Amino acid sequence: MNRALPPPAIPLALEAPAVGVLMPMFLWLDGSCRIRAAGPTLHKIIRRPFIGASLTSVFHLRRPVEIRDADDLVRANRIRLSVTGPPATGFKGVAVPLATGNGVLINLSFGYGVHDAVRDHGLSDTDFAATDLAIELLYLLEAKNAVMAELDRTNHALRGAKQEAEAQALTDALTGLGNRRALERAMALQTASGRAFGLMQMDLDHFKAVNDTLGHAAGDHVLSVVARVLRETVRHHDLVARVGGDEFVILLHGLADFGPIRRIGLSLLERLAEPIFFEGQPCAVSASLGAVLQCPPPHERDAETLLTEADRALYLSKNAGRSRLTMIDVKGHTETIPDTPSPAEDPTEPPGQGAEPVRMPPSGPVRANQTGAPTRDKPLTGTP
Repeated sequence: MNRALPPPAIPLALEAPAVGVLMPMFLWLDGSCRIRAAGPTLHKIIRRPFIGASLTSVFHLRRPVEIRDADDLVRANRIRLSVTGPPATGFKGVAVPLATGNGVLINLSFGYGVHDAVRDHGLSDTDFAATDLAIELLYLLEAKNAVMAELDRTNHALRGAKQEAEAQALTDALTGLGNRRALERAMALQTASGRAFGLMQMDLDHFKAVNDTLGHAAGDHVLSVVARVLRETVRHHDLVARVGGDEFVILLHGLADFGPIRRIGLSLLERLAEPIFFEGQPCAVSASLGAVLQCPPPHERDAETLLTEADRALYLSKNAGRSRLTMIDVKGHTETIPDTPSPAEDPTEPPGQGAEPVRMPPSGPVRANQTGAPTRDKPLTGTP
C-alpha cells in the first residue's frame, strides 16, 4: 500500500499590504534585524519613520534580552518587547524564518495590554485583523464597565435616598430643626459616652395668644423665626430639637460648667424678646428656659432624669415671671436670671386675654430650695 507523499514546500509570495491585512502588527526583519516592513497598526502606534532602523532602536527587548541576529528571535520561540518612546506600549509575538534567507517575519499582539493600547492610541476595529477577537472582548469589557457604572449610579442614588429619608425621619418638617427622635438618639449617645454636656429646655411665652389672635400661619411664622434664632445662637455642633408645639430642647456638647449656658440663655432671652412681625402685625412672644448639666462619673444621670430636671427648671422660670433662665445643678441648687421682676408682665396681675396659664411642675418631690422664686445664690458651677 503506497503512502501519500506530503506536498512539496512551495514558498508563498505576499506583498507587504496583503500581509498587513492578515497581520496588522507584523514586522519584517532582515538577517541583521533591520526593519524592512511593518503592518499599518504599528505605523499608527509608533508615529515616526522607522523602516530601515534597527529593531533595538525602535523597541526595547524584554525576551530575549540580547540578540546577535534575526535567528536569535526565531530560537527564542516567544518574544516580548515594547516601544522605546512613551507610553511604552508592550507587545508579545512569535518569529518565523522566511524562505531563501529573506530574514524573519514577526507577528505581534497586545496580549493583556490591549485595553490600554486601544485607549492610548485611539485604535478601532479596523486596526485589528478581521479574525482577531480582541475587539469583541473590548466591546464586552465596555459593556461591563457601562453596566457597573450604571449600578454605581443606582447605588449612589439609593444611598442618597436612604440618607435623605433618615435625615427627614430626624427632622422637624416646619422648622428644619431636629425632632424628638433626633433628640432621643443624641441623648442616648451622649449619656453612653460618659462626657459632660448641657441640656436646655425652652418654651415660648404667649405663643397661644399669637395663634388665637393672628392665626396658625402667624404661629408657624413665629416658630420658623425662633428656629433661625436658635441655630444662630448655639454652636454649629450643638443639637436644637423641636419636641412639641412651642417646646424646644437644646443639647450643648462638651460643657463642664454653666458659663456657656448663661451666655447662650441670655442671648436667647434678649433676641426673642424682640417682636416678630407677620404681615405687618407684631407677634409678641418671649422665651422661658430651664437648664441642667450632665456631670462626669460618678455623678452622671440618665437621659430621663436630665430631661425631667431641665423641665423642672423651666417651670421655675415660668413661675418666676417668664422670660427667664433657671439652672439647676446636680445638688439641686438653683440660679435664675434675670432675678428681677419682668417689666413686661407683672406676676401679681392675672394673665391678659389669650395668655396661656403658667404650667405647674409634674407630680413628684421638689427640693426645698426649688421654690419658684428668683434666687440670689452664688452662680452655679458644673461639678458637685
